[in-house]
Amino acid sequence: MQYRYIGKSGLRVSPICIGTMTFGLQCDEKEAFRIMDTAYENGINFYDTAELYPVPPSKKLAGLTEEIVGKWLKTKSRDSIILASKVAGAANGWFVPPIRHGLTAIDSFHIKRAIEGSLKRLQTDYIDLYQMHWSDSVVPIEESLKAFDELVRDGKVRYIGTSNDSAYGLTKANETSKRLGIARFESIQNNFSLNNPRFLDELANVCQKESISLLPYSPIAGGVLSGKYNQGFSQGGRYSDYISDKNGRVRAQATRFVNEKSLATTARYVELALELDMHPVTLAVAYSKNFDFVASTIIGATSAAQLEPSLKAMDVALSKETMDRIADIQKDIMYPMG
Repeated sequence: MQYRYIGKSGLRVSPICIGTMTFGLQCDEKEAFRIMDTAYENGINFYDTAELYPVPPSKKLAGLTEEIVGKWLKTKSRDSIILASKVAGAANGWFVPPIRHGLTAIDSFHIKRAIEGSLKRLQTDYIDLYQMHWSDSVVPIEESLKAFDELVRDGKVRYIGTSNDSAYGLTKANETSKRLGIARFESIQNNFSLNNPRFLDELANVCQKESISLLPYSPIAGGVLSGKYNQGFSQGGRYSDYISDKNGRVRAQATRFVNEKSLATTARYVELALELDMHPVTLAVAYSKNFDFVASTIIGATSAAQLEPSLKAMDVALSKETMDRIADIQKDIMYPMG
């Protein structure tokens, strides 16, 4: 196993991380255990969750995923696991979280309330990487970072990171940590895939210059890059459900991931994968981990059987010729996910 460091931290992680947002909704506790056990047996030491999971978030189920992960964690040596979780972002952001009465913020109060809840559900006394799920446009980043720093100094958190952030947000936070001499974001967890290479525009430059690691999520674009949606929504998957959801935000997510441009690029990637004698999912995951600023690629599953093509990507290094062909596709059809 070729472990990689997250940022400038002491966290050495497997190149693939298990995302858990399906646990408790798309798959039950028993299957979640199978997924995590299969990953662990294959050398995966990095597991990512959040206080809001499972997804789509709901008041009834929020926190259930952490409870499942916490039960599983008790079956393993704690020191063998790098555990990541997240505090819900601000209610002034892209949606209102169904927790803490929809009044969430990245301020000292909410950060401390969130960590106590997560530690209890996860049945552990520390979290290796604690992340801001998305940013707060009102609370000054100074207050947020000072609260995170307190968690580090108290030993409840080893390192901190951000998620769904911008080049400005990451740079502002990084410079603030330098100025105050406090813990900094060692990682950023953003959407990044063959169908969504936008991270390369500017954020990649920030990560490379400042030694901050990307932890890409949705490397197979929510299942789109497997090619199944090229056969229509009748093939199953989350967007088959999302496309007819009464919630407009949920429907918008479906059309962002599954549209004419994304299906066109996917068809070309599937063809490339066949030429390489590779599963399309393996190609997609291998692409997302093929950059020097990436520490670990987050994959998700609803069954242990789904892990096989993703796990195969651990041993795949894409050639320059393959990366050049991918770049050509991305130039021909730019930003299929908007």
